[in-house]
Amino acid sequence: MPCYEFQGIRPVVDPASFVHPTASLIGDVIIGPGCFIGPGASLRGDFGRIMVEGDASIQDCATIHVSTERDTVIRRGATIAHGGVIHGCEIGENCLVGINSVVLDNAILGSECLVGAITLVPHGMDAPRRSLLLGVPARIVRKLSAEEITWRNDGEGDYQRLTREALSSFRETEPLGQVEPGRKRTNMAARPVTLSGRSPD
Repeated sequence: MPCYEFQGIRPVVDPASFVHPTASLIGDVIIGPGCFIGPGASLRGDFGRIMVEGDASIQDCATIHVSTERDTVIRRGATIAHGGVIHGCEIGENCLVGINSVVLDNAILGSECLVGAITLVPHGMDAPRRSLLLGVPARIVRKLSAEEITWRNDGEGDYQRLTREALSSFRETEPLGQVEPGRKRTNMAARPVTLSGRSPD
């Protein structure tokens, strides 16, 4: 992985976490245990510290940065989905920040919040626990029930399983020229799909 020291400060990655080789870590970045840092993710700790607590998932092409006003903290079990931008704010435990959403400086998301896809959480917004946030700019639509928080993880969620699998079986390789007979599926797959793209009935 591209990993860079800044002003003598080096990133820290717990050995129980997986960081994809194309993810970039710069400066004061601390990643706790059981985290998944996906392809193309950028975590840049130059103006302050980025703290990613255990069991968090930072997915493909997410950007995590700090501001001159505050550090960025991503609490235990939080997920930052594909293309998310997190900047100088705090993401609470077991929060889910949806695809291509943005959380700006000094915003604070309480635990178990859901930020819908393509939502902009503005500067300084304070969202209480289990808030559903939608829109540009975001508004709190309602409070989520405990039963709706299906992404909550206790260290055994999909991305924690993926982290363990990637640590044990991920390696660079050359592609095959054609599909081999009896091609197996990953043990992560939820529902089989044929090569035609249709699910068998």
